[in-house]
Amino acid sequence: MSRISGRPVTSSEHVYGLRLCIARWRAGAEGTPLLFLNGIGADLTAAAPLLAQIHGREVWTLDMPGVGASPDALLPYGASTIAAVVMEIADRLGHDILDIAGFSWGGALAQQIAMQFPGRVRRLILMATTPIMGAPGIGWGAIFDDDMQASGLKVQTATPLGIAYQTMAMAGWSSTAYLPGFKALPTLVLVGERDGVMPTCYGQMLASLIDGAVLEVVPGSHLFPFTHAAAVAARISAFLDPSATGQQAAA
Repeated sequence: MSRISGRPVTSSEHVYGLRLCIARWRAGAEGTPLLFLNGIGADLTAAAPLLAQIHGREVWTLDMPGVGASPDALLPYGASTIAAVVMEIADRLGHDILDIAGFSWGGALAQQIAMQFPGRVRRLILMATTPIMGAPGIGWGAIFDDDMQASGLKVQTATPLGIAYQTMAMAGWSSTAYLPGFKALPTLVLVGERDGVMPTCYGQMLASLIDGAVLEVVPGSHLFPFTHAAAVAARISAFLDPSATGQQAAA
Protein backbone atom coordinates (compact mmCIF):
# COMPACT_ATOMS: atom_id res chain seq x y z
CA MET A 1 0.00 0.00 0.00
CA SER A 2 1.32 3.46 -0.84
CA ARG A 3 0.34 7.10 -0.37
CA ILE A 4 1.40 9.91 -2.66
CA SER A 5 0.87 13.46 -1.44
CA GLY A 6 -2.43 14.83 -2.70
CA ARG A 7 -3.49 11.43 -3.99
CA PRO A 8 -5.43 8.50 -2.57
CA VAL A 9 -4.05 5.47 -0.82
CA THR A 10 -3.73 2.72 -3.42
CA SER A 11 -3.54 -1.02 -2.90
CA SER A 12 -4.16 -4.29 -4.69
CA GLU A 13 -6.61 -6.97 -3.58
CA HIS A 14 -6.75 -10.58 -4.79
CA VAL A 15 -10.35 -11.83 -4.76
CA TYR A 16 -11.70 -15.00 -6.42
CA GLY A 17 -8.77 -15.16 -8.84
CA LEU A 18 -8.91 -11.45 -9.72
CA ARG A 19 -6.33 -8.81 -8.81
CA LEU A 20 -7.99 -5.41 -8.52
CA CYS A 21 -6.49 -1.97 -7.91
CA ILE A 22 -8.20 -0.05 -5.07
CA ALA A 23 -8.00 3.68 -4.35
CA ARG A 24 -9.12 5.23 -1.04
CA TRP A 25 -9.48 8.90 -0.18
CA ARG A 26 -9.47 9.79 3.55
CA ALA A 27 -9.07 6.14 4.50
CA GLY A 28 -10.40 5.41 7.98
CA ALA A 29 -12.40 8.64 8.28
CA GLU A 30 -15.54 8.61 10.41
CA GLY A 31 -18.94 8.35 8.76
CA THR A 32 -20.41 5.90 6.30
CA PRO A 33 -17.86 5.19 3.54
CA LEU A 34 -18.81 5.94 -0.05
CA LEU A 35 -18.06 3.42 -2.78
CA PHE A 36 -17.91 4.83 -6.33
CA LEU A 37 -18.43 2.43 -9.23
CA ASN A 38 -17.18 3.76 -12.55
CA GLY A 39 -18.42 3.49 -16.11
CA ILE A 40 -17.35 0.80 -18.53
CA GLY A 41 -13.68 1.01 -19.42
CA ALA A 42 -13.03 4.01 -17.13
CA ASP A 43 -10.30 3.85 -14.51
CA LEU A 44 -9.93 5.43 -11.09
CA THR A 45 -7.90 8.37 -12.40
CA ALA A 46 -10.92 9.57 -14.39
CA ALA A 47 -12.98 9.66 -11.19
CA ALA A 48 -10.25 11.19 -9.00
CA PRO A 49 -11.22 14.88 -9.52
CA LEU A 50 -14.78 14.05 -8.42
CA LEU A 51 -13.95 11.77 -5.51
CA ALA A 52 -11.26 14.05 -4.08
CA GLN A 53 -13.94 16.72 -3.54
CA ILE A 54 -16.31 14.53 -1.48
CA HIS A 55 -15.30 15.23 2.11
CA GLY A 56 -16.37 14.08 5.55
CA ARG A 57 -16.04 10.35 4.91
CA GLU A 58 -13.84 7.71 3.34
CA VAL A 59 -14.36 7.45 -0.43
CA TRP A 60 -13.09 4.49 -2.41
CA THR A 61 -13.23 3.02 -5.88
CA LEU A 62 -11.58 0.27 -7.88
CA ASP A 63 -10.47 -0.55 -11.40
CA MET A 64 -12.49 -3.40 -12.87
CA PRO A 65 -10.64 -6.36 -14.46
CA GLY A 66 -8.75 -5.23 -17.55
CA VAL A 67 -9.12 -1.55 -16.66
CA GLY A 68 -6.36 0.80 -15.52
CA ALA A 69 -4.04 -0.97 -13.08
CA SER A 70 -6.17 -4.13 -12.80
CA PRO A 71 -5.07 -6.96 -15.12
CA ASP A 72 -7.49 -8.87 -17.29
CA ALA A 73 -9.68 -11.58 -15.81
CA LEU A 74 -8.80 -15.07 -16.99
CA LEU A 75 -12.48 -15.95 -17.48
CA PRO A 76 -15.70 -13.99 -18.08
CA TYR A 77 -17.71 -13.00 -15.02
CA GLY A 78 -21.34 -12.13 -14.40
CA ALA A 79 -22.99 -9.24 -12.61
CA SER A 80 -23.61 -11.24 -9.44
CA THR A 81 -20.00 -12.43 -9.35
CA ILE A 82 -18.45 -8.99 -9.68
CA ALA A 83 -20.90 -7.66 -7.08
CA ALA A 84 -19.70 -10.36 -4.68
CA VAL A 85 -16.08 -9.45 -5.46
CA VAL A 86 -16.71 -5.79 -4.66
CA MET A 87 -18.42 -6.61 -1.38
CA GLU A 88 -15.64 -9.00 -0.38
CA ILE A 89 -13.27 -6.05 -0.76
CA ALA A 90 -15.65 -3.93 1.33
CA ASP A 91 -15.50 -6.62 4.03
CA ARG A 92 -11.71 -6.55 3.97
CA LEU A 93 -11.77 -2.77 4.37
CA GLY A 94 -14.07 -3.14 7.38
CA HIS A 95 -17.09 -1.58 5.66
CA ASP A 96 -20.23 -3.32 6.88
CA ILE A 97 -22.54 -0.53 5.66
CA LEU A 98 -21.88 1.55 2.55
CA ASP A 99 -23.20 4.44 0.57
CA ILE A 100 -22.83 3.65 -3.14
CA ALA A 101 -22.61 5.96 -6.13
CA GLY A 102 -22.63 4.34 -9.56
CA PHE A 103 -21.99 5.98 -12.92
CA SER A 104 -23.28 4.45 -16.20
CA TRP A 105 -22.18 0.75 -16.18
CA GLY A 106 -21.24 1.23 -12.55
CA GLY A 107 -24.77 2.43 -11.85
CA ALA A 108 -26.09 -0.93 -12.99
CA LEU A 109 -23.55 -2.68 -10.76
CA ALA A 110 -24.63 -0.44 -7.85
CA GLN A 111 -28.21 -1.63 -8.35
CA GLN A 112 -27.01 -5.24 -8.47
CA ILE A 113 -25.19 -4.83 -5.15
CA ALA A 114 -28.25 -3.25 -3.54
CA MET A 115 -30.37 -6.19 -4.77
CA GLN A 116 -27.85 -8.86 -3.83
CA PHE A 117 -26.79 -7.45 -0.45
CA PRO A 118 -29.93 -5.92 1.07
CA GLY A 119 -29.31 -4.06 4.30
CA ARG A 120 -25.71 -3.20 3.52
CA VAL A 121 -26.43 -0.11 1.42
CA ARG A 122 -27.48 3.01 3.36
CA ARG A 123 -27.94 5.45 0.46
CA LEU A 124 -27.75 5.00 -3.32
CA ILE A 125 -26.78 7.48 -6.03
CA LEU A 126 -27.39 6.48 -9.65
CA MET A 127 -25.81 8.70 -12.31
CA ALA A 128 -26.34 8.50 -16.08
CA THR A 129 -27.47 4.90 -15.82
CA THR A 130 -30.32 2.53 -16.56
CA PRO A 131 -32.40 -0.35 -15.15
CA ILE A 132 -32.06 -2.24 -18.45
CA MET A 133 -28.63 -2.96 -19.94
CA GLY A 134 -29.63 -3.74 -23.47
CA ALA A 135 -28.46 -0.68 -25.36
CA PRO A 136 -25.45 -1.36 -27.62
CA GLY A 137 -22.75 1.25 -27.43
CA ILE A 138 -23.26 2.11 -23.76
CA GLY A 139 -19.50 2.03 -23.30
CA TRP A 140 -18.02 3.15 -26.60
CA GLY A 141 -20.79 5.72 -27.07
CA ALA A 142 -19.12 7.82 -24.39
CA ILE A 143 -16.19 8.40 -26.75
CA PHE A 144 -18.47 10.59 -28.86
CA ASP A 145 -20.09 12.32 -25.88
CA ASP A 146 -20.32 16.12 -26.15
CA ASP A 147 -18.58 16.74 -22.84
CA MET A 148 -15.75 14.40 -23.68
CA GLN A 149 -15.15 16.01 -27.04
CA ALA A 150 -15.01 19.44 -25.40
CA SER A 151 -12.96 18.49 -22.35
CA GLY A 152 -10.37 16.20 -23.90
CA LEU A 153 -10.87 13.69 -21.08
CA LYS A 154 -9.57 10.19 -21.76
CA VAL A 155 -11.71 7.77 -19.79
CA GLN A 156 -11.20 4.61 -21.84
CA THR A 157 -8.14 2.81 -20.43
CA ALA A 158 -9.40 -0.75 -20.73
CA THR A 159 -7.96 -3.61 -22.71
CA PRO A 160 -10.17 -5.08 -25.45
CA LEU A 161 -10.75 -8.13 -23.23
CA GLY A 162 -11.59 -5.90 -20.27
CA ILE A 163 -14.26 -4.10 -22.31
CA ALA A 164 -15.60 -7.39 -23.67
CA TYR A 165 -15.94 -8.96 -20.21
CA GLN A 166 -17.57 -5.85 -18.73
CA THR A 167 -20.05 -5.83 -21.60
CA MET A 168 -20.77 -9.54 -21.22
CA ALA A 169 -21.27 -9.20 -17.46
CA MET A 170 -24.29 -6.97 -18.00
CA ALA A 171 -25.63 -8.45 -21.24
CA GLY A 172 -29.40 -8.77 -20.86
CA TRP A 173 -29.23 -7.54 -17.25
CA SER A 174 -32.27 -5.81 -15.75
CA SER A 175 -33.24 -4.56 -12.30
CA THR A 176 -36.82 -3.58 -13.12
CA ALA A 177 -38.42 -6.43 -11.15
CA TYR A 178 -36.41 -5.54 -8.03
CA LEU A 179 -36.43 -1.74 -7.92
CA PRO A 180 -39.84 -1.45 -6.19
CA GLY A 181 -38.17 -3.21 -3.26
CA PHE A 182 -35.81 -0.24 -2.87
CA LYS A 183 -38.58 1.90 -1.33
CA ALA A 184 -36.80 1.97 2.04
CA LEU A 185 -33.48 2.88 0.40
CA PRO A 186 -32.96 6.64 -0.08
CA THR A 187 -31.99 7.03 -3.73
CA LEU A 188 -30.80 10.00 -5.80
CA VAL A 189 -30.99 9.70 -9.60
CA LEU A 190 -28.89 12.21 -11.57
CA VAL A 191 -29.20 12.56 -15.35
CA GLY A 192 -27.37 14.85 -17.76
CA GLU A 193 -29.58 17.25 -19.68
CA ARG A 194 -27.67 16.54 -22.93
CA ASP A 195 -26.79 12.88 -22.39
CA GLY A 196 -26.93 11.07 -25.71
CA VAL A 197 -25.65 7.78 -24.29
CA MET A 198 -28.15 7.48 -21.43
CA PRO A 199 -30.98 9.90 -22.23
CA THR A 200 -33.13 11.29 -19.42
CA CYS A 201 -35.84 8.69 -20.08
CA TYR A 202 -33.66 6.05 -18.39
CA GLY A 203 -33.37 8.15 -15.25
CA GLN A 204 -37.11 8.78 -15.33
CA MET A 205 -37.66 5.03 -15.54
CA LEU A 206 -35.44 4.44 -12.52
CA ALA A 207 -37.16 7.11 -10.46
CA SER A 208 -40.61 5.82 -11.37
CA LEU A 209 -39.70 2.30 -10.21
CA ILE A 210 -38.06 3.33 -6.92
CA ASP A 211 -40.65 4.73 -4.54
CA GLY A 212 -39.37 7.99 -3.06
CA ALA A 213 -36.37 8.34 -5.38
CA VAL A 214 -35.26 11.91 -6.10
CA LEU A 215 -34.70 12.63 -9.81
CA GLU A 216 -32.60 15.62 -10.88
CA VAL A 217 -31.53 16.78 -14.33
CA VAL A 218 -28.10 18.41 -14.17
CA PRO A 219 -25.99 20.35 -16.69
CA GLY A 220 -23.78 18.38 -19.04
CA SER A 221 -23.98 15.23 -21.09
CA HIS A 222 -22.93 11.67 -20.31
CA LEU A 223 -19.69 12.51 -18.53
CA PHE A 224 -21.19 15.15 -16.24
CA PRO A 225 -19.75 13.54 -13.04
CA PHE A 226 -16.28 14.24 -14.43
CA THR A 227 -16.76 17.46 -16.40
CA HIS A 228 -18.90 19.07 -13.68
CA ALA A 229 -17.07 17.42 -10.78
CA ALA A 230 -17.35 20.23 -8.21
CA ALA A 231 -21.11 20.64 -8.59
CA VAL A 232 -21.74 16.88 -8.61
CA ALA A 233 -19.51 16.35 -5.55
CA ALA A 234 -21.44 19.03 -3.68
CA ARG A 235 -24.78 17.43 -4.59
CA ILE A 236 -23.56 13.98 -3.55
CA SER A 237 -22.31 15.33 -0.21
CA ALA A 238 -25.61 17.08 0.45
CA PHE A 239 -27.56 13.90 -0.29
CA LEU A 240 -25.35 11.70 1.87
CA ASP A 241 -25.44 14.07 4.85
CA PRO A 242 -28.54 16.29 4.62
CA SER A 243 -28.27 17.24 8.31
CA ALA A 244 -24.91 18.91 7.71
CA THR A 245 -26.37 20.84 4.79
CA GLY A 246 -29.25 21.98 6.96
CA GLN A 247 -26.89 23.10 9.71
CA GLN A 248 -24.82 25.11 7.22
CA ALA A 249 -27.97 26.76 5.85
CA ALA A 250 -29.14 27.63 9.37
CA ALA A 251 -25.78 29.17 10.18
